[in-house]
Amino acid sequence: MHSEVNELKDFLIDKVKGRRFIIGIDGLSRSGKTTFTEELEKRLETENIPFRTFHIDDHIVTRENRYDTGQEEWYEYYHLQWDVEGLRVKLFDKLKYASEVALPYYDKGSDTHQFHTITLPENCLLIIEGIFLQRKEWKHFFDYIVYLDCPREKRFLREKEEIRANISKFINRYWKAEEYYLDSEQPIKSADMVVESN
Repeated sequence: MHSEVNELKDFLIDKVKGRRFIIGIDGLSRSGKTTFTEELEKRLETENIPFRTFHIDDHIVTRENRYDTGQEEWYEYYHLQWDVEGLRVKLFDKLKYASEVALPYYDKGSDTHQFHTITLPENCLLIIEGIFLQRKEWKHFFDYIVYLDCPREKRFLREKEEIRANISKFINRYWKAEEYYLDSEQPIKSADMVVESN
């Protein structure tokens, strides 16, 4: 993965001169997105490239809006886990021109949101990290998308043992949603760069 991060960093160096460049780090659960993003951030700091990073999982909705809604579990995860339209309006629509964005950040402990205002430098790299980034509502906002490809078996083993014990949740909620995403959006085929994450 280190060589791919360096390759990406070299590609991005010229992209932020005089503009904003929006990159997505996409991939299914436990594919290594956060690790890849952190490695990229370290290299960008070394090169003094200004950037801001947004993690989609910081902006999930409260539990009552994503569990026991009457919809199938996979549907809740894919369509209701995030306020897809709200993030489009509050974040994605503003990435190219706004000097700041105000976003609801989710606190797991209290199951509530707090709004935080994030300033955006005029010329910078904007990194969006998260699952399902290439859904039709968001995909066209990105200038470049990296997809981390990792087999389900390896991703599953990266989960904590107590989480793996609830296999029905993976079967009914996570894996069905992932299959829907792979079938409907073809993220591997659509990505600009695919990284084999092992």
